[in-house]
Amino acid sequence: MSAVRHRPMAPPAAGEHGDSDDNNFTDDESSPLTHDIYGGSQRTIQETKGWDVFRDPPIKIETGSTANQECLELTIKILKIFAYIFTFIIVLTGGVIAKGTVLFMTSQVRKDRKIEYCNKDLGRDKSFVVRLPEEERIAWIWALVIAYSLPEIGSLIRSVRICFFKTFKVPKTGHFLFVWMMESLSALGTALLMFVVLPQIDAIQGAMLTNCLCVIPGIFGLLSRTSKEGKRFIKVIIDLAAIAAQVTGLVIWPLLENRRELWVIPVACVMISCGWWENYVSAQSPLGIVRALGRIKEEMHNTRYFCHMFLSIWKILLFFCVTLLIYWASGEEPSNLFSLYGDAFGPHKIIVYELPAGLGGVLPDTLESANIDTVDVDAAYNTVVYVLLLQIFGAYLCYIFGKFACKILIQGFSYAFPVSLTVPIAVSFLIAACGIRIDDPCFFHDTIPDYLFFTSPSNFRFNNFVTEQMAWAWILWLLSQTWIALHIWTPKCERLATTEKLFVRPMYSALLIDQSMALNRRRDDQADVKTEDLSEIEKEKGDEYYETISVHTDRSSAPNKPSIKSSDNITRIYTCATMWHETKDEMIEFLKSIMRMDEDQCARRVAQKYLRVLDPDYYEFETHIFFDDAFEISDHSDDDIQCNRFVKLLIGTMDEAASEIHQTTIRLRPPKKYPTPYGGRLVWTLPGKTKFIAHLKDKDRIRHRKRWSQVMYMYYLLGHRLMELPISVDRKDAIAENTYLLTLDGDIDFKPNAVTLLVDLMKKNRNLGAACGRIHPVGSGPMVWYQLFEYAIGHWLQKATEHMIGCVLCSPGCFSLFRGKALMDDNVMKKYTTKPTEARHYVQYDQGEDRWLCTLLLQRGYRVEYSAASDAYTHCPEGFNEFYNQRRRWVPSTIANIMDLLGDAKRTIKINDNISLLYVFYQMMLMGGTILGPGTIFLMLVGAFVAAFRIDNWTSFHYNIVPILAFMVICFTCKSNIQLFVAQVLSTCYALIMMAVIVGTALQLGEDGIGSPSAIFLISMVGSFFIAACLHPQEFWCITCGLIYLLSIPSMYLLLILYSIINLNVVSWGTREVVAKKTKKELEAEKKAAEEAKKRVKQKSMLGFLQSGIGDNDDEEGSIEFSLAGLFRCVFCTHGKTSDEKQQLTNIAESLDTIKTRIDTIESAVDPHGHHASRHNRRRTTSSGSKDHHLLTSVAEKSGGESDASDSDTSAEPKQERDFLTNPYWIEDPDVRKGEVDFLSSSEIQFWKDLIDQYLYPIDNDPVEQARIASDLIELRNKSVFAFFMANALFVLIVFLLQLNKDKLHIIWPLGVKTNITYIEETSEVHISKEYLQLEPIGLVFVFFFALILVIQFTAMLFHRFGTLSHILASTELNFCKKKSEDLTQDQLIDKHAVEIVKNLQRLQGIDGDYDNDSGSGPDRIARRKTIQNLEKARQPRRQIGTLDVAFKKRFLKLTADAENNPATPILTRRLTMRAETIRALEVRKNSVMAERRKSAMQTLGAKNDYGISTVPPLNNNGALPNPRSGRVSNAGISIKDVFNVNGGPAEQIYGSNGGGTINQGYEHVIDEDGDGNSLRLTTRNPHPQVSWGQNVNGNNTGRL
Repeated sequence: MSAVRHRPMAPPAAGEHGDSDDNNFTDDESSPLTHDIYGGSQRTIQETKGWDVFRDPPIKIETGSTANQECLELTIKILKIFAYIFTFIIVLTGGVIAKGTVLFMTSQVRKDRKIEYCNKDLGRDKSFVVRLPEEERIAWIWALVIAYSLPEIGSLIRSVRICFFKTFKVPKTGHFLFVWMMESLSALGTALLMFVVLPQIDAIQGAMLTNCLCVIPGIFGLLSRTSKEGKRFIKVIIDLAAIAAQVTGLVIWPLLENRRELWVIPVACVMISCGWWENYVSAQSPLGIVRALGRIKEEMHNTRYFCHMFLSIWKILLFFCVTLLIYWASGEEPSNLFSLYGDAFGPHKIIVYELPAGLGGVLPDTLESANIDTVDVDAAYNTVVYVLLLQIFGAYLCYIFGKFACKILIQGFSYAFPVSLTVPIAVSFLIAACGIRIDDPCFFHDTIPDYLFFTSPSNFRFNNFVTEQMAWAWILWLLSQTWIALHIWTPKCERLATTEKLFVRPMYSALLIDQSMALNRRRDDQADVKTEDLSEIEKEKGDEYYETISVHTDRSSAPNKPSIKSSDNITRIYTCATMWHETKDEMIEFLKSIMRMDEDQCARRVAQKYLRVLDPDYYEFETHIFFDDAFEISDHSDDDIQCNRFVKLLIGTMDEAASEIHQTTIRLRPPKKYPTPYGGRLVWTLPGKTKFIAHLKDKDRIRHRKRWSQVMYMYYLLGHRLMELPISVDRKDAIAENTYLLTLDGDIDFKPNAVTLLVDLMKKNRNLGAACGRIHPVGSGPMVWYQLFEYAIGHWLQKATEHMIGCVLCSPGCFSLFRGKALMDDNVMKKYTTKPTEARHYVQYDQGEDRWLCTLLLQRGYRVEYSAASDAYTHCPEGFNEFYNQRRRWVPSTIANIMDLLGDAKRTIKINDNISLLYVFYQMMLMGGTILGPGTIFLMLVGAFVAAFRIDNWTSFHYNIVPILAFMVICFTCKSNIQLFVAQVLSTCYALIMMAVIVGTALQLGEDGIGSPSAIFLISMVGSFFIAACLHPQEFWCITCGLIYLLSIPSMYLLLILYSIINLNVVSWGTREVVAKKTKKELEAEKKAAEEAKKRVKQKSMLGFLQSGIGDNDDEEGSIEFSLAGLFRCVFCTHGKTSDEKQQLTNIAESLDTIKTRIDTIESAVDPHGHHASRHNRRRTTSSGSKDHHLLTSVAEKSGGESDASDSDTSAEPKQERDFLTNPYWIEDPDVRKGEVDFLSSSEIQFWKDLIDQYLYPIDNDPVEQARIASDLIELRNKSVFAFFMANALFVLIVFLLQLNKDKLHIIWPLGVKTNITYIEETSEVHISKEYLQLEPIGLVFVFFFALILVIQFTAMLFHRFGTLSHILASTELNFCKKKSEDLTQDQLIDKHAVEIVKNLQRLQGIDGDYDNDSGSGPDRIARRKTIQNLEKARQPRRQIGTLDVAFKKRFLKLTADAENNPATPILTRRLTMRAETIRALEVRKNSVMAERRKSAMQTLGAKNDYGISTVPPLNNNGALPNPRSGRVSNAGISIKDVFNVNGGPAEQIYGSNGGGTINQGYEHVIDEDGDGNSLRLTTRNPHPQVSWGQNVNGNNTGRL
């Protein structure tokens, strides 16, 4: 294998002079199409014969995940527009209502308040005034106390729930006391503001004053600014101005109005502002005291709910006590608040005073004059309740919709904007309302009671507002609050962020809702990472992977440790698929999904590398396939193995899948082949340059089946490639936290967006161990239709309920994302390797491995979630037998795992915060329903027979019990195929019967009425299914399969359960079974065994006994024979032919075999390596030696005088000596392509050997052990069947007997009463009687039981739908709802559309001069097709480009703003118009990248070290030398060079030798993967170097550009 490969540099063609700069972007060996594609030739120019230019391009077929979803996408965008507008309106309206009602309530609290009363009902020519009685004042005081207390009660409930059901920490005493003091000051200040300040000023002044509550946050924000912030000086100046404006608001009215009580304003406002201290302090502040507060803030992340569990109660009590104190200070008796409580909220009188005409409408100071008449009117005592409810709901809606806006990333328009507008809108309404009320006291006569209104300014006119109401000062206060709360305009939270990430306090402050929303919203102190900083990010791999600092990382949960590099937080996704016997169509769907992921990852990588943008969704990607039983006996020799037809099918479909995705003919480079201790490995490099690795398992060398494949990839990826990295523990922890295993089946179909949604869930919750998506079954036929509805209901209701009220119990292995760190935890990965030794293990561990793995995660405290927006499509069983066998595995394993979880419920509840006792009860209810399901269905059939066929109960019982018992007997006594045949026949019969049952049930419901329990339950069930379908519009048509589901109920919930339980002892897979290829010896042995069996049967007969001496072969002849035209032949009195001749031939053959055996033995003694050593020994020793099977030498062993010689040994040609780790036969198989052969490193070989020895050695077929397991499985089956049968028999017996005796023991059902009216003519009497439905108790309980489950699932589904809709809306971008493209700078435009730009630039279609495939219809378009021109273009020789980044570079280099001179400038996308400015901005970035690479090229020239790395330090952006560094050294003290060093094996030629020892490389070797100047090959000096860009004068080996 050559250490360095090169690509011939063809001279540029005419018109391609502009491509000279492409030397800086030279493609390399990672380009799949430039080498070894035509039988090993090195041609890179594809030549096409003139007569063979006709093409058959791939047709894009939209099915499954690629189905046209334009309608859905348009609907989602419309919904997001609606969400923008609706949320904005709700937040603004809720805030204004909450603010206005608070000012309305405080206006009524003022003592001796007088207000002009409407004279509409009392006399138009008179003036009236009213003074509120004490009862009315007390009612409004209580309303303010309740409004303040409700959010605190909510905070208390949330804190108690989290502390009791989840984990919490106790804070330090000093910290708790400080938090207690600040919260107490906030509560005290709020009471002073509500009961002292606001009642003394008018409502307009009060609304303005609420903009002056930011003093302490402003001061702390100023003191927390560090020198690292940009434009710090300007920010400090503005901070000082904002603080000064806030202070003026505190003193302006006390100074101007000179009232003593107004001096409470500064005290109250400063106290209130103390409540938001935490959001504005920073541990990086230059001041020590602020840093100390910052440390308290960091501790509060873990202790907040413990603190607020006590602080919530304390604040309510403090607020109420201060209220009593203020009430007492005003000269009233505090006991009145309690004694007059009933009168305050009940009927009482309001005294209205008639003003004398001489007052002229001026309100007098005293109303106790004797000449003033009074009128008593009834108080509208419910008004205070209505206003309180308005305030409560307004504040809550403002908060909840504001949080929703933050979660779906519409915070700017729908949160910050309405919050900032709340006070201006409120002030505007108050100005208008007060002005109208002053002019016309009766304007609100029919809306608001005449004795209630806001405190209005005296003689208010709008033109006096600017001068008297300090409007100019209020503008400054509003602007200063906006500046201090500026962070709400620039959110940096991730999609669907938790409440803890969004807000500081657990709840809101209802009395100051807008200030609470602005100042309680968390500030994001993370510094922005600029694109120019990308050049400073270190590279951990040979390729240049630019990482992104994900804004999704929770700062609080990931403390800044100096040893952790930012590259450790990159999302790493390892796709791990298990394959066995998939069909071609299934493989193609799977491969197309991988190709889409490869394309998406390449676009994100290239966008960061060349366009210098940061992508928060960037990930690294690698695919691993684990092929079970991938080898079979070779065609030419029983001693050799070859890849089976399924592996060859995978190899053959790679090109087809790639061509379909990229819409052009693609021929991938043949895979690199590795012999491995477990079999073999094939490695492809996909067009996006991600690795596709197929691990081929030899069942004679490693344990087969799916669970052991999962053990393989978990230990390989998480154990070998992560834990053996020579880096610090902190870095390993960070990498494990961001490493995810995407588990797939070999027939799955999905899009990259589905994976992104699952990663979002992982980033949102660090305790999330696994997440699964929505699985859609694919196929055709009635069984598929049934599964469509079954999967839909299972996901809509059951999985959604598990997600909402607890945890999902099963994350299916066909499409799930697992967190690496969770799998590595105690009792998860290690326990998953448990070898089954008991009968229960075979059912729980091997039959339902996915469910068991999730059970282990749940028992370790991790959460498992379900994302309905993440769609994946999988092929489901289309045949009845395959479906039954699949469910035969699933049903027992599901029951076993749930029983395991329920049995360990007490410990699981303690360790898992997401599983509660209520959730355990819910699962118990489901388990009870599952166990009693057959009995329930049986009783349903009995009742339905009675209703449909008008027979009695006992007859119906007999008709139904006979086939059930017969089926059970057949399941016990007959083979599986007979059981399935009977089940199929019974299912067909039951389907016909169910149709009659549906009619009978409808008739019964018509007789019982719509109010009967059955009718209510049926209507509720059908209604819930229909509503669920409407809430899932994309899957609505699944509900049309509900009729088939209904007809299949007896089959699926009765026969299938019985079949699964009775066949509990059968542990075979049951699906995708194929007959294994057998050796010639095995075929001969089977033939001999069949002959012996025939002989034994024949000899047992009387005639055989009499003819025992005559012939022993199958050739029989008769004493009497006759035939008719060869159609048939009758033989009578048969006897065997004489066999003397054949017997002699047999003896001769046996003698020749004996002679040959002796000759072989002599040859092996003379030359032990020349004959038998060449045989590929595939036998293993007995169970005791099975662990060491891979240590067997290739020398054939003799045992008991037997010879292992095969018929192929008779060939005279000498056989090549083979070793399975060096030159196994399968790597030379022409069907596996002529790809390159490589070898694993010695460290990896040793890892696989150790892993196989420890956990994965093949299990021998020990007859004694197998008999024991079979016996135990039968015993387990018998026990399970007995328990299952007895539970259902007792249930059926009780319910049936109660049904027979319903007239004696029943419950009267109050609904659906039938009224019978009888008229008796003789007596002229009318008899009216009522007939009630009589229900037996157990049946009624069971109906309510299922109804309760349905209610729980339906409610949970509604909440989950809302969460899913939020997730979808958060992931949907509306260009016009953000910044318009015209308003963006060109750099911003490129940053925003970077990935989209790259995806269009990297398209392979058309890059090689593909002709236009205009397939449009219509006479004009067909006639204008350039068929001949396209064919001529196709015959021109050209170099194929097969990698996406090379296609990008080719187009990228041709970008120029001068479109006239360069017509090759591509059109990027329909939505993004490419103006000249945009292309010019791209051109600037292109020139910047090329300049950097030229510098890098100059630095690598003349390199003298053995690794081809220049020792000259790189220049920085200013052309100066940076600070000297001693080299890149890991925390473990090992240089980065040594990390990629390999000891032993041919790979040593590439990476060099470290002189001893084995160091794991951590990742798959990437050799010149990118071909850029910044990607240097680590290789030893070569006396005859070959480099792609040329050689230097001295002939030294240099790095490649």
